[in-house]
Amino acid sequence: MDYLVFRLYGPLAAWGEIAVGGERRSATHPGRSAIIGLLAAAAGIDRHDTERQLRMNESYGVAVKLISAGGILRDYHTAQTAKTERKVTHYTRKSELNANKLNTVLSSREYRTDALAVVSVWVKNNTPLFTLLELEQFLKKPAYHLYLGRKSCPLAIPLEPQIKQGETLRQALDRAKFLPLICNMYNSDWAKGRELDLFGCGSVAYFWEKHPTPGMEETQMTERYDQPLCRKQWQFAPRQEFMRVETGERGDG
Repeated sequence: MDYLVFRLYGPLAAWGEIAVGGERRSATHPGRSAIIGLLAAAAGIDRHDTERQLRMNESYGVAVKLISAGGILRDYHTAQTAKTERKVTHYTRKSELNANKLNTVLSSREYRTDALAVVSVWVKNNTPLFTLLELEQFLKKPAYHLYLGRKSCPLAIPLEPQIKQGETLRQALDRAKFLPLICNMYNSDWAKGRELDLFGCGSVAYFWEKHPTPGMEETQMTERYDQPLCRKQWQFAPRQEFMRVETGERGDG
């Protein structure tokens, strides 16, 4: 089976979780909506193109090999919004700020610092929107700017997309080889005391969705609400995500 494998690293990343009140937390690793959105942006699909966004979601499966979850950075925000008034609709931010009465909204945003992950993508049906080879080329020359969850989180090193074959999903993730731009820093003295490894020194974590031959047994299964339904209305459906943590060598990053 063919897999498209690429690497995600940046000084900041934000992998959105369910928002409660003013809290905007980040998961330890990119979810399905983040990966599919990144591929769609690379292919030049507008976020309001609902039909092709849904086809992207239906076409591919995703998995993540998390080499480092990174540390946590919290950012405190204040923003002004117009008070709700009958028969008054603000279509622009300028109109909202020119309102007579304003409210102050408080929020806290969470980021992951120095996180490193390897992503694997495979075709789920016989009529994908793009082949894996086409997606590989899109990631090498993306149509839109790519970022790690939020626009304030740019990529720090190349994605280095590559097509790998494997009898199992695990095999494809482990076979990926990247240029040693940062893979050694996680085993150096620099990493000590910086909370770069959530799971313990030298360990890695695998996250994947339903797959015919994962090549590993899960140690945990969780439900995540990151299955895109409607980008315009910001709706997501639940999906099952399997997880396995292993100690030992981190592998190539």
